[in-house]
Amino acid sequence: MNHQPRSNTGDHTPHGPPLVLKHDLPASFVLFLISIPLSLGIAHATGAPLMAGIISAVIGGVVVGALSGAPLQISGPGTGLMVIVAGLVAQFGWAATAAITLAAGVLQVALGLTGISRVVMSLSPAVVHGMLAGIGISIAAGQLVVVLGGTASSSVPANLALLAGELAEPSPGSVITGAVAIAVLLLWPHVPRASLVPAPLVAVVLATAMAFVLRLDVTHVDLPDSHALTFPEMPQGSAGTVVMAVVTVALVASMESLLSAVATDRLHDGPRARLDRELVAQGTGNVLAGALGGFPISGGLARSSTNVAAGAKTRYAAVLQGVWIAVAVLAFTPALELIPLSALAGVLFVVGLKLVSFQRMRNLLQHGEFVVYAATVLGVVLFGLLEGVVAGLVIALLRALYRLTHCSVRVEGNRVCVHGSLVFLGVGRLVRELRRMPQRETVVLELHVDYLDHASYEAINDWREGYERLGGRVRVDEVHDTWFDRADQGKPGRLKTLPGPLPRWFAPWSHWQGTPEAVTLPSQRASAETDPMLRGMHEFERRSAPLVRPFLHELAVRGQRPQQLFITCADSRVVPNLITTSGPGDLFCVRNIGNLVPMSSAGDRSVGAAVEYAVEILNVSTIVVCGHSDCGAMKALVSGSAPRGSHLRSWLRNAEPSLIRFHAPTAPGCAELPVADRLAVANVAQQLDNLLGYPSVREAIVAGTLTLKGMYFDISNARVYLVDPDRNGLEPVPAPA
Repeated sequence: MNHQPRSNTGDHTPHGPPLVLKHDLPASFVLFLISIPLSLGIAHATGAPLMAGIISAVIGGVVVGALSGAPLQISGPGTGLMVIVAGLVAQFGWAATAAITLAAGVLQVALGLTGISRVVMSLSPAVVHGMLAGIGISIAAGQLVVVLGGTASSSVPANLALLAGELAEPSPGSVITGAVAIAVLLLWPHVPRASLVPAPLVAVVLATAMAFVLRLDVTHVDLPDSHALTFPEMPQGSAGTVVMAVVTVALVASMESLLSAVATDRLHDGPRARLDRELVAQGTGNVLAGALGGFPISGGLARSSTNVAAGAKTRYAAVLQGVWIAVAVLAFTPALELIPLSALAGVLFVVGLKLVSFQRMRNLLQHGEFVVYAATVLGVVLFGLLEGVVAGLVIALLRALYRLTHCSVRVEGNRVCVHGSLVFLGVGRLVRELRRMPQRETVVLELHVDYLDHASYEAINDWREGYERLGGRVRVDEVHDTWFDRADQGKPGRLKTLPGPLPRWFAPWSHWQGTPEAVTLPSQRASAETDPMLRGMHEFERRSAPLVRPFLHELAVRGQRPQQLFITCADSRVVPNLITTSGPGDLFCVRNIGNLVPMSSAGDRSVGAAVEYAVEILNVSTIVVCGHSDCGAMKALVSGSAPRGSHLRSWLRNAEPSLIRFHAPTAPGCAELPVADRLAVANVAQQLDNLLGYPSVREAIVAGTLTLKGMYFDISNARVYLVDPDRNGLEPVPAPA
């Protein structure tokens, strides 16, 4: 299922003063209140000067915001860079780290100008989320040490070692202020209308107020004079080490920014992000940040999502929040220096934990990608960010190679079924199974493969020739594609096909279309003569595919935009596209036994999910419920013949309201129908009523954007009728005006 495509032509949103004053100005104040504590906390957590975080917040807002290719993304000190920067500060010092930031910015600009930014989208999501989770654990471990009154180290193992000593002798003042900040962040979302005030601001203010009132012994923020900037110095070390540091900062900052830009796009309906321009903007920001001694900059999803939620419409929200930060630091430095470092640590502790998503873990586990995720997390936590990402990428590549080259071989009597990709790495197992086949028999080799290389073809063909010389017979049946047959004809395929079966264009009809010549391939003739699906597939490839390929290609590129949700029975005689004279992309279909729409409170999720997706995402203008004559579900409902305890009987309970409705007086147009067919008409009317139980359907109908229609298909007479839900009757389809 695809969303309708959105424009990627850039920021065309009007920037008039009314729009800025109404939306962007309030949003900029919200961002300002969040950015101050986060920027200070990130800088302190890495051992960087606190002013470095402020400098980057200002540059990220004013400069990157003005140049950004993602207008609603907010940039500032990079959360994902904390572990890296902490290591660089410990190894090179802050002035050299600023020089590395500057060089990384130059590299980012160069990458943006080459148009390479879209490569980040090909990175495995398991690696990306594993990287974020590893960073989150690293942040949480370090900041927990600070909350207990200690000084964090740059690695997780070192911080875990420090925790033992800090737990034995914690600093009471730091623990209290840190615990207050953590508690506020966790509880604030449950306070009514809490979203009006940012949780990080409330946490820092309350913790600071408590420390001030109780005169707690805590370490406070110590801002240097705003004019005391740290200028970059050449790092001392081997050229290879420095180059690796520059590349690491550039790649991680770019990755975090681009992924955040793509994720932010999903939160709003405004202009889509221009990734190359965004990368150039991020690089420009890092060049300036490095030159002025600022923290490395990247786009952040937490700040960006807050920006969208606060109602921002243009890039001016980002620019203005940078201005407010600069004003606050210049004019209100004494107030900022009242903030306890443990309060900032508490804020970052929660931020780090939120990067570890258990829902994401479950999703990756269901899709078989958890090993890649876990390897990345462990690598980042135990060895470092770069090492963790490399470990995750290596395992992801190995798994991809295994999947691309793996095939399953199943032997069923004299039939050998092969699924997957058949290449030289896996053909040995297949040949071993083939050699175990009894001699002088008919062996069927059934290939469900999406790729077959020449080595595999040669191995199979050599075995086939040898087996047939000894009196046996071999038949090769290919399903979904014809790799072996093409190789047999000296026309081997060169490209791996897309997974899954080929699409069908009324394939079962090929038997009555009167084809003048055979449509089977030599190696499949015996099977295709009895298998209508194979005949239909070959007929599609030979005749229909060239005609519909341009249309299907356009649908694939632009995505689906159907106007109707068509709910009908699973009966094989009901062909929605046939009876509505429609084609691919026209109908969003739901099929089940009896064309039922369970009530929203019935517990069924499948039909409800399809209805919500069609109405809320696809914005269909019509929902059609189509019943039909000679319906097996209605016959079972009338006779009560569904076996007790069966899935069918359980499912048909959803049709019991239709039985009650059916006992009303006979409706117009239904008097001559059999009992089960009259019930089928009443059932359609009942399902239309059930649809009104879905809030999204009711709201769309009230708004005038959605209509409901009932249909009835008389199979034997090939006629379609409309169903009048008020009278449970049938009406002829009116002729178009």
